[in-house]
Amino acid sequence: MEPLSWTGSIAFLNPLLMIALAALILSILVWIIVSIFQPEQQIVVNSDGSVSSGGGVRGLIQLALHYSFLASVGLAVAYLVLGILMGTGAGIIGAISQQFLPVWVALIIMFAMSIAFKRRLGLYGKLYDSPIGMIGFGLVMFWVFTGIFGALDLIVTHDPLTQISGMKNKVPGTPLPNLEDGEYAWYLLGGDNLARDVFSRMVKGAWVVVQIAPLATMFAFMVGITLGLPAGYYGGRLDTFLSFLANLILAFPVILLFYLLVTPEIVATGVPNYMAAVLFVFPILFICVLLNSRYYTRPNFRTPLLIGVLGVAIWLYLSLISTGGYVINTEAYRIWGLPTYLDLFDIPGGILVVFVSVVFVNSPTVFRIVRGLALDIKTRDYVAAAQTRGEGPWYIMLWEILPNARGPLIVDFCLRIGYTTILLGTLGFFGLGLPPESPDWGSTINEGRKLLSIYLHPALPPAFALLSLVLGLNLLADGLREESLKD
Repeated sequence: MEPLSWTGSIAFLNPLLMIALAALILSILVWIIVSIFQPEQQIVVNSDGSVSSGGGVRGLIQLALHYSFLASVGLAVAYLVLGILMGTGAGIIGAISQQFLPVWVALIIMFAMSIAFKRRLGLYGKLYDSPIGMIGFGLVMFWVFTGIFGALDLIVTHDPLTQISGMKNKVPGTPLPNLEDGEYAWYLLGGDNLARDVFSRMVKGAWVVVQIAPLATMFAFMVGITLGLPAGYYGGRLDTFLSFLANLILAFPVILLFYLLVTPEIVATGVPNYMAAVLFVFPILFICVLLNSRYYTRPNFRTPLLIGVLGVAIWLYLSLISTGGYVINTEAYRIWGLPTYLDLFDIPGGILVVFVSVVFVNSPTVFRIVRGLALDIKTRDYVAAAQTRGEGPWYIMLWEILPNARGPLIVDFCLRIGYTTILLGTLGFFGLGLPPESPDWGSTINEGRKLLSIYLHPALPPAFALLSLVLGLNLLADGLREESLKD
């Protein structure tokens, strides 16, 4: 079987793409130079009230920039569409495009539905009025869908842990030497130094990020909100005490703190399990206080609702912190948690340690943001009106202050997921927390960089994946910030 080239039978598009990209880069450089040395065009107000400006050099450059960008995007779409239709006939790009078909379909459906009903979707719908926000959201959801479909084995071509003889450090597009029935014929992005498929490991690594980063950030926000609101609203000694604890944690360098929390010696003492038992209580407290403050005037409805929610929440909490029926399971002692037949799921020890570490490190920063917002918003007139109506403190905090702080918090949430993704990659790169064979992007980059001067292909795909996801989160945060300012 012949190796795959990068573009196969659609190689005729390559010169066109090179010309379009060269024109785009040249237009950007000329635009920057002209912007420095030539003053802005004067705006002219016409007799009918419209405004216009002379074209000149700036107009020509802007036109060239516009069309070269559209040409580049159009050619990229052509690669993608032809690749999906032709598969391996369009080379490695075509084969990869075809493997990602479930992701493309999910993205098209999501964008079509969202644009059709965007006026009914609040801030999320307004995101589609921002081109930057849409691009960022598209990048983020691409990797979210990749992680989900990759976990269902709809995208991966090989088992990410399987080593195939003769495929060590093979270049992208190399066919398998001894192909078996039902086995994919190529390593699309080559093999790593242990003869594993780089493409499949990159896809599976997205699932590791999708599992940990958003959930850990959400837990950190629940901890920060639950403590930050009363600190900012009440002030006094409570504020002083909680602020001191937050500053104490923030005084440590983040990487050093991560390193200490995930080292085997600390893990063996059970400290991460104790931290999980404490930190994971805060989502339960947050949900119960939220519901109680909302329905406190309707006790007949509130009481059974709280009993049901609290029961399910405690069950999930014990399942989350219990492993094999024990909350703490060290060589010295054990602490019983939940019977194994009631334990819904067991989180692997490495993932739990990383999860707890992310929550612990991010919570103080979220606390300070929420505290600052509460200090500002509690002086507004609508808060005074709620106090005059006789509303309770927690109702005011959760239903008056928190909704009016949602803009900065949503933006920070997106950025913090990006920070968490980088931290996960850093931990994996240093071999901390996650198992050594894990396909997470940090571990894959670390394994690939050892032979980077000889073989580029094992390290570049996960590095590009990490870069594009964080870039998407930053663009999404910019789009959300832009739209939230319009409210």
